[in-house]
Amino acid sequence: MTAFDSVAPAALPESLPVELHIPAIAVDGPLSELGLNPDRTVELPTDFQVAGWYRNGPPPGDMGSAVILGHVDSYTGPAVFYRLSSLRPGDQVDVTRADRSVAHFLVQEVATYLKSEFPTHEVYDSRGYSALQLVTCGGEFDHTIRSYLSNVVAYTVLVGITPQPAGTPWP
Repeated sequence: MTAFDSVAPAALPESLPVELHIPAIAVDGPLSELGLNPDRTVELPTDFQVAGWYRNGPPPGDMGSAVILGHVDSYTGPAVFYRLSSLRPGDQVDVTRADRSVAHFLVQEVATYLKSEFPTHEVYDSRGYSALQLVTCGGEFDHTIRSYLSNVVAYTVLVGITPQPAGTPWP
């Protein structure tokens, strides 16, 4: 049993994610939706301070691997996932959903991969349970190509669900 007031940590009925909360790295804000670019790569958030949920996968809390992407920084400074690489196993990640339920995840592992070796299947394919992967850029910055050479991935697992009582006002 977890410390959360939770229902069994099975997948939830589908509901879109609306907010992301990661206390360990001071992330607390709305989520955008991301799809695919014309070249079939995953879109990136347009706002550097807002993470985005990849809508072609399951919403966080559903069965399968949900993915949320965010920028590490911009030319003006730190972005929403600036401290993602500092997450540790056991850190909490909460996703508030449109039905006002909150899916509670715990970080299992944080890994850095060269972009040329990005584990697409490990990040996006179903693991047979409700998982959430958080992805950003990281590692060395190449000033010539103006891009990071690696990606940071935080792997999490659903550990609890807090349903919101019927009639609770939504802000």
